[in-house]
Amino acid sequence: MQQSRARIEAVLSQHQDPYLGTDLVSAGAISSVREDGDRIAVTLTLGYPCADIATVLSGELAQLIKNETGLNAEVEILQKIEPHQAQRNLPNLDGVRNIIAVASGKGGVGKSTTTVNLALAMARAGARVGVLDADIYGPSLGLMVGVAPGVHPETDKEKYFKPIIAQGLQTMSMAYLIDENTPMVWRGPMVSGALQQLLTQTLWDDLDYLFIDMPPGTGDIQLTLSQKVPVTGSVVVTTPQDIALLDAKKGIEMFRKVDIAVLGVVENMSTHVCSNCGHEESVFGAGGGARIAAQYDTELLGALPLSLQIREQTDAGKPTVVADPEGHATQTYLAIARRVAGKIAQRNATQGPAFPNISVQND
Repeated sequence: MQQSRARIEAVLSQHQDPYLGTDLVSAGAISSVREDGDRIAVTLTLGYPCADIATVLSGELAQLIKNETGLNAEVEILQKIEPHQAQRNLPNLDGVRNIIAVASGKGGVGKSTTTVNLALAMARAGARVGVLDADIYGPSLGLMVGVAPGVHPETDKEKYFKPIIAQGLQTMSMAYLIDENTPMVWRGPMVSGALQQLLTQTLWDDLDYLFIDMPPGTGDIQLTLSQKVPVTGSVVVTTPQDIALLDAKKGIEMFRKVDIAVLGVVENMSTHVCSNCGHEESVFGAGGGARIAAQYDTELLGALPLSLQIREQTDAGKPTVVADPEGHATQTYLAIARRVAGKIAQRNATQGPAFPNISVQND
């Protein structure tokens, strides 16, 4: 058995996982190796959602083992999403393993669209996912996921909210609690208090990832997030435009100052492809996302086009990942989501998972 495991490890050490950034052996992905007559059964456990690619990956690895050793192999691929340590050792939130803050330095760069599509992509990959709309002044989540105006969350014991399920996601937004035409004329402390209530008084149900759609800027909401909310990591959305990049840098600097890891940068509206002639051009400039990622020693997670279709689909309450599941943009969102999850899983190697039994209780 030891000899068989050594042979399998030698083979799988050749396979570089694109999302974990290392080979499967170094990542500790091999759970078991069992001999079964003239066959060998291998079980791998990955730390990111992979249900949608497990069959294809299993076949590729079985063929690799066959080519290298001559053995017929059955490769089973499982996933296990661990909770990870947040900034300043803040205790984990009850019902949530990992919190991902999606932010931008300025408005109008497509942050909310990106958040919703990344959440949907993560769910499609096999994770349990929720989205919290932290833009108290201008909540838009309900519209984007097709929740009709006037729909309100159910309550539990008149104290907690049950998240509204939309497009397979657990969602919560201030838009669910007020009339859509009611302006939130609140000072900063009230807004910060509302965010904490939405987060801690929602009965999140066994989430692998909770995406928080942040309002633009670096104000009260961001400060509350860093001080009170156990954030696993952040994603910064920008466009290639110089003014957007300038504000994105401020967002990255803010996360660094409050000890929240920046998992990477998403460049939105990267290029525009003419729907009539197919000509592609960089309307807002080129390479900005890559430059800012390199400057801050993080990663360009992916680039998305300036697309009328993405805008129309989101406005209609059926975001791209749902409306066009096989499209190029959806594949980009899936790749970005898996890179985010992979980078979170990589943190096991340096700091280990968080203690799952420590949580902020809803009481």
